[in-house]
Amino acid sequence: MEKNKILVVDDESRMRKLVRDFLVRQNYEVLEAGDGEEAVDVFFANKDIALVILDVMMPKMDGWEVCREIRKHSKVPVIMLTARGDERDELTGFDLGADEYISKPFSPKILVARVEAILRRTNAVSAEDIMRAGEIEVNKAAHQVTVSGKQVDLSFKEFELLAYFIENQGLALSREKILNNVWNYDYFGDARTIDTHVKKLRSKLGSAGEYIKTIWGMGYKFEVDDTK
Repeated sequence: MEKNKILVVDDESRMRKLVRDFLVRQNYEVLEAGDGEEAVDVFFANKDIALVILDVMMPKMDGWEVCREIRKHSKVPVIMLTARGDERDELTGFDLGADEYISKPFSPKILVARVEAILRRTNAVSAEDIMRAGEIEVNKAAHQVTVSGKQVDLSFKEFELLAYFIENQGLALSREKILNNVWNYDYFGDARTIDTHVKKLRSKLGSAGEYIKTIWGMGYKFEVDDTK
């Protein structure tokens, strides 16, 4: 069985070794880069990278720039690492299309668990798994979304969020429930993550974004109005 290939980007060799050792132990193949420019070179030289673990603070090109460059060409899942706890950093990462955000210091076991959760969801789709709701069609195997026949480009997390909404049409979903199911770990009840992604998702879906209803003080509900 072919191993999933993961790119680990950090200017600290000690940190790269720590993460690499834990990933290799779980049977992943690991590529490394010590700065942003090297990360971009390695990423585009290897077309089969399954996931990127990306430090924010790096010389030559920081993690934001690397994430932005990757997102121009690929929807590969990106986990960002930072030593800073500023919530603005986190929102910046999500705006650039990052899928996970982990503050240093962190437990390598938790990092590996999140890697496995993302790859499990990415690899577990069925070729027949096509969902439709109103103007929206979601092809989980191809990781594609169309609205009224026109393709819409979503980040990995936006795609997962939309699929979860469609699978739970008509149900009132709390932010905590969404976080636990889409992010697959306890995000300490931080609603900003959900609200930021919903705002971007609505915008990208255009008129179909109206299917995502806000339930004030609780969360969201996905509902198609068939009378329109």
